[in-house]
Amino acid sequence: MSTIETANAGAAAAPYKLGNPAVVGLGGFGMTTMLLQFHNLGWIGIGPVIWLGFVFGGGCQLIAGLQEQKTGNNFGYAAFVGYGAFWISLCAYLLGSTTNNKMLALNDHDLGFFLFGWTLFTAMLWIGSFKISKAMFVTFTTLLLGFAGLDLVNWGYPAFLDAAAWDLIVCALAAWYMALHVILHDLCGRDVLPVGKPLIG
Repeated sequence: MSTIETANAGAAAAPYKLGNPAVVGLGGFGMTTMLLQFHNLGWIGIGPVIWLGFVFGGGCQLIAGLQEQKTGNNFGYAAFVGYGAFWISLCAYLLGSTTNNKMLALNDHDLGFFLFGWTLFTAMLWIGSFKISKAMFVTFTTLLLGFAGLDLVNWGYPAFLDAAAWDLIVCALAAWYMALHVILHDLCGRDVLPVGKPLIG
């Protein structure tokens, strides 16, 4: 069952209409992912990424994930709580590395393995995306490729940075497309922005 179908099923059982937490989760995920790539491309500093990562990408996405749990949507639950935790832990890591504490110091080798763990987590959800929609598949395919690229960057192959950044900007836009799909579907009562059928029925 897709995210929007799950939310609608939950709304039908409730005495009042429930909002779909995916719009917040996808919105926070998309915005923080995009701003981090602006930083990776050298357009902005790391400050906006850290604070947005704590609040919208981290806190709000985590809350959206906990709300997905109430709808019975395990995919949305795992994705939003997982990536909310990713942003909070990444931003804490970046802030901690500004101290003189060697245990908290940031280095490319450790950051590469940190990102590699999330690459594996993303690969797991990428498999699940086959059963949701083409838009979700595109989002997770670009996310998986982007994580793999950043792994390589932090393991000594900086030439992959620009490619990974542009790939993840596409990922962020795909996430926003799905968020807008849910919003317009609710407002218009029809599928204004189609997300495509699942690759596997």
